[in-house]
Amino acid sequence: MCGIVAALSHHDVVPFLIEGLRRLEYRGYDSAGLATLTGQHLQRFRAVGRVKELEEASAGHAAPLGIAHTRWATHGAVTQDNAHPHRSERDGRSVCVVHNGIIENHAELREALRERGYVFASQTDTEVVAHLVHEARGRTASLAEAVRMARAQLRGAYALGIVCSDDPRTLVVARQAAPLMLGLTAHQQSVFVASDASALVSQTQTLVYLEDGDQAVITQVSESSPVVVRIEDMQGAALVRESTTTSLTHDDVDLGPYAHYMQKEMAEQPGAVAATLETVVGAGSLAPGLFGSEAEGLFPQVQRVLILACGTSYHSGLVARYWLEDIAGLPTSVEIASEYRYRKSVAEPGTLVITISQSGETADTLAALEHAKAQGQQLTLSICNVPESSLIRASRLRFLTRAGPEIGVASTKAFTTQLAALYLLTLVLAKVRGVLSPGAEAEAIQSLRHLPAALASVLTAEPEFQAWAAEFVEKEHALFLGRGIHSPIAMEGALKLKEISYIHAEAYAAGELKHGPLALVDANMPIVAVAPNDQLAEKLRSNLEEVRARGGVLYVVADQGAGIEPSDGVRVIELGDHAGALSPILHVVPLQMLAYHVALARGHDVDKPRNLAKSVTVE
Repeated sequence: MCGIVAALSHHDVVPFLIEGLRRLEYRGYDSAGLATLTGQHLQRFRAVGRVKELEEASAGHAAPLGIAHTRWATHGAVTQDNAHPHRSERDGRSVCVVHNGIIENHAELREALRERGYVFASQTDTEVVAHLVHEARGRTASLAEAVRMARAQLRGAYALGIVCSDDPRTLVVARQAAPLMLGLTAHQQSVFVASDASALVSQTQTLVYLEDGDQAVITQVSESSPVVVRIEDMQGAALVRESTTTSLTHDDVDLGPYAHYMQKEMAEQPGAVAATLETVVGAGSLAPGLFGSEAEGLFPQVQRVLILACGTSYHSGLVARYWLEDIAGLPTSVEIASEYRYRKSVAEPGTLVITISQSGETADTLAALEHAKAQGQQLTLSICNVPESSLIRASRLRFLTRAGPEIGVASTKAFTTQLAALYLLTLVLAKVRGVLSPGAEAEAIQSLRHLPAALASVLTAEPEFQAWAAEFVEKEHALFLGRGIHSPIAMEGALKLKEISYIHAEAYAAGELKHGPLALVDANMPIVAVAPNDQLAEKLRSNLEEVRARGGVLYVVADQGAGIEPSDGVRVIELGDHAGALSPILHVVPLQMLAYHVALARGHDVDKPRNLAKSVTVE
């Protein structure tokens, strides 16, 4: 959601602040701003809209110290007054703050600060932080101590970047339940800060990830002296956090020859899946160690599975339920992470709790994992695309998908790599339980070897789906149908269409048509069906006949031999032979391509759909 970048350097940091914000645009935002400190002169620029407007507003400005932010509105409307950085200014002292997260007790803090004479210029929760730091700085000799005093009064989640006119060459940053990291450079000429590594890789690949509760004080004695970092706890005691070298590069987050990131990321799916499965397909057998050093001892304890996830990751969990029950014989439940911790659930022994998140910073999923652990469920495994993420660090076992950065808000390659990881997990658990024969194991590994090539073949059908898109341009509603393991794929297809084309779309298990949705079917509602040539193919054909009898127009993504022929009112695109258990991974790709081309045809911003954020780091 919101994004933070900041820097203290021997050089002008404004170009980095602007470029860093651009690298965070994919997270979703509605306004942007920056504040710089030169000597004791604190200057602020803010703009509603894109980073381009902020760049124009700050053109020609230069400074060695600055903080910047992209905001996704939570408290208060999308206005310049509500854009970050927020400022507290009186008695000759000025403080500016950028903030990701939510201050849960902001209302009571606001009232108390008003009683002490502070005037609020925004509707945001963040402004209370600026006033608290300003007030504390008047009672202590350092900005670091003032920030600690302010943080002691806060409840909620936050990543903070703070500068003060009383403290030239000083930047204080802190985190609590929201990601924040430092970027270090050779000879300590600069220190960079961001909420996402993609904003830093143009400057450095040496990163330090702050932990919950950490506060980093970044200072420079004089213009020519090194930039020094001290990481502290809430009491001011020094902490040691090891640096890591990220494998992320500038080219990884560059658009390259593609028109949109979503287009690039769809095309990258064969390679992303191949990279995710690289350690497996070259081996002759599967081993629990793929999921962490403790997996060999823990997997035999697994008696059932609970999957916690949100959005697209939730859909991957729904697919995995079919695999886990059918192949591994494990009872499996799938919960929406944002709902799970708000009901009384029964914690059963032997439950493997699987959390799934592309970013590893999804607030609801992190909170659901902590809730499960608090109930005594300590068998935890996370599937994630970011090795340094909070979710990975919070789980005993983990599997890293190797999708690479996913910038487009509508998830594509993250989803298909999650499915590949979950299928692999299913096979390993089945083997541990003694229900996967050596022959079935060898056959499954061979299918995984072929999967990237099969994905590449599906992508060649893109022009056909682009042609379908022209028929969706004027539509306002669509219905997606699937049966069995492909029902969640229909859900994912509907989500993709609504996310970026703004067409209202629903998904149903096709057998449910006659239990209500059939009432909606007419010539104005396109019906998209996923039709693999599996054991449910005949029943799906009967369901589709129900649609045709009511005048509905069908768009069918079919396997060869599925028995659905094109005719008046029936559009059919055939993929290839049925891929067995891996079929859902192939059938989702056409639905991604359809949504992409429909959104383009309707003139929408494919990578940055309205009202949505890539990484949902607040509840």
